[in-house]
Parts: sequence; C-alpha cells; structure tokens
Amino acid sequence: MSYSIAAIDIHKSVLMVVVTMPVAESEDTSGEAVEFACRRFGTTNQERGHLVAWLQQQGATEVVMESTAQYWKPIWLELEPHFRQLHLAQAHSNRAPHGRKNDFRDAKRLARRLLAGELLLSFVPDAEQRTWRTLTRSKQQLVRDRVRLQNQTEALLEEMRIKLSAKISDLFGASGRRILMALSNGETDAARLAELGDDRLRCSRPELIDALCGAPSCTQIAVLKLFMQRLQLLDQQIAALDKLAAEGLRQHQASVMRVAEIPGFGVDSAQQMIAEVGPQANRFRSASAFSSWAGTCPGSEESAEQNRSSRSPKGNRFVRCLLTQAAQAAVKKKGSHLQVVFRRLLPRLGYKGAIWAIAHRLGRLLWKVLHDGVCYVEHGAETTPQARKRRAQKLAQILRKLGYTVTLTPTAPESI
Repeated sequence: MSYSIAAIDIHKSVLMVVVTMPVAESEDTSGEAVEFACRRFGTTNQERGHLVAWLQQQGATEVVMESTAQYWKPIWLELEPHFRQLHLAQAHSNRAPHGRKNDFRDAKRLARRLLAGELLLSFVPDAEQRTWRTLTRSKQQLVRDRVRLQNQTEALLEEMRIKLSAKISDLFGASGRRILMALSNGETDAARLAELGDDRLRCSRPELIDALCGAPSCTQIAVLKLFMQRLQLLDQQIAALDKLAAEGLRQHQASVMRVAEIPGFGVDSAQQMIAEVGPQANRFRSASAFSSWAGTCPGSEESAEQNRSSRSPKGNRFVRCLLTQAAQAAVKKKGSHLQVVFRRLLPRLGYKGAIWAIAHRLGRLLWKVLHDGVCYVEHGAETTPQARKRRAQKLAQILRKLGYTVTLTPTAPESI
C-alpha cells in the first residue's frame, strides 16, 4: 500500500505546492530522503481548478496547508469536495530556521512535519457550522462597533460641555437616545431636552437640566447626527443577524436552551458558543481536550523538571472571550454553585485568577452539556450530602449564637 501527501505554502496571489512521491509504508518518511514533485499555481478560479486536477493526477490522498491570514479559505473550499483528509496547520508550528526560508522549502517542511506529527493543526468545522460562525462573528464585530460608537459619542458630548453620561447609566438607552436625537436635530434648550428623560432616572430634573447645559457648535451637532444615523444602522444590522442566526440554529434549539440554562449564559451567548464548537461538541474527545483547545486550561513550560510557567495557551479567542464574559456573569448570580466556588478561590487567586478558574469550569461544564446531551441542575452550595450537612451545622451554630435552641432532624435518610 502507498500514499502521497500534498503540502501547500499559501500566499495572496501564488501557491507553492509540493507532493511526496508514492512511498511504501515500510519506508522511512520522516527523513530528508523523501522526494517531492514541485509546482507553482496562482490563486484565481482557473488556477485553483488546475491545482485540483494536478493533485489528483499525482495521486495525492492527504493535503496540508498553512493558515495564512484569510487566504487559505478559497483553497480549502476548492479542495474540500475532492479530498477527505484536509489539514490546516498553524503557521508558527512550521517556522523555518533564521536565514533558511524558501517557499518550496517551507512546503516540503510542512509535509515532513505532518508525517512526523509535529504540526499544530487547527479545528475547521463543516460548511454549515462555518455559516453559523460567519453570522455570530459578524454580529460580535457589529456589537464592538456599537460600543466604539458610544465612546465616540461620549467624547463628542464632552467637547460640547454636556455631561449627560454622568447622569444616566446607558447613553444609548431609551432616555439617552431620545435626548441625543433631539440634540442632533438642533434642539439645544436644556429644559426641553430634560423633559425627554424618563421619570425613573435616578437623577433629579434640575440635575439633568444642569448636565445638559452646554455650548454645542453647528459642526458638532452635524457630527452627532451622523453618529445617530450610524447607531440606527448598526441596530438594524444586529437585529437582522440575530434573526439569521436563530433561523440557522432552529434545528438545534434543544442544545441552545440547554446551554442557556448554565449560569452566565443566555440565548445569545449560547448561539455564539454552539456556532464555535458545534451542537454536540463531538470534535473534542473529552472536557480536557476542549479546555486545551479553548485555551482555558493551565499551560506547562517544563525544563529540568521545573514548570517555569503555567500561563494558559492562546486557544480560540472567541471561545475564551465568551467563557470569560459568562464567568463574570455567573459569579454574580446569587446562590449559584459557581458563586460559592468563586468566593472560595478569591482570597487565594485574586479576582482575575478566580474568574479564569470559573471560566475553566464553565468550559468543562459546557462540553458535558453538549456532548452528553444533559441539562444543568443548580445545587447551589449544597452539592454533596457532606456539604449539605456542613451547611446545616453552620446555620444551626449561627442560630444558637442568637439564642435559639436548634435540633437537627433529617427529613429523609441520607443516600450513601
């Protein structure tokens, strides 16, 4: 039996392709003796078709390429229908020695390191999941743009000497948007602007009037009007992406709801997480493998039997961001088990370390919920019979100190 591996060094407008000559499995394929057939291709549609035909002619059964910016995507999509074994290698794992870089030599090194198992391969989901990622990541970028626009609007108001953000909690909330829209339309009277504020605002009406007294120029009002038009467009696009994501994940609604039940998550973050890892997370064999891919597990840099750093790996930045945000929300949920664990870890690890530990636990919990199809059950502080007993004893001790006579009587026999 023989096999052949193709390796592609990808650039924006050129592809350097090498194919190993058919080698018997009993021969050594990890040394320098492997022979290659080399050829250069372009990246246009016609050239990609020539690439597929040449690889099939050479009998290539496995293809590996570098994850060079976004330029690998059209090559991957062109090869995906024709080759079952496609690999996307992280570029830094195929780094060349200084002063010895060459395009064809890089491709040959890519093939050798794949044979030797020395490459770090990226997780590339199927076509449907890639569509979900496009929707959720596009929405996430628009949300960032909305936050940036809010900061720019606040800076513009400061130049107008209007301190609106100091009196209301959300500048783009209902009251804030009414006031900003009126201001962008030319209304500069502070009393009339203050009438647009909701009665539930924490500041008083005189305080709001004082905060809205400023000196906006015509140019500043014109820029503010452009900001409000951009805000309206961003909100419309975010709502459209929400509908598209919900429609795409409709058949996996049960998985979305199970993830949304986990403390710190909601429907929106559940959709984003499933778009990143899949509805069953079946590409990860264990919770530890998922944590390693996400980059939430402790790292290891061991030398001379000493671990010099436990810094976590980079992982998937979208999943890391989602898990960190979910952890910060989960520790604020009163009575949840994760809040109890956070308070226990806080004195020893500090805030950042404790949040990172909760994010790691959330990642393992997320894999369990998706992979095994189970639902999250909140036990609060009483996770085990022993913890339940300790909590009861602690509460009884507090009551005795207050002068009560307490007798602990179990309502049901404890299970072993």
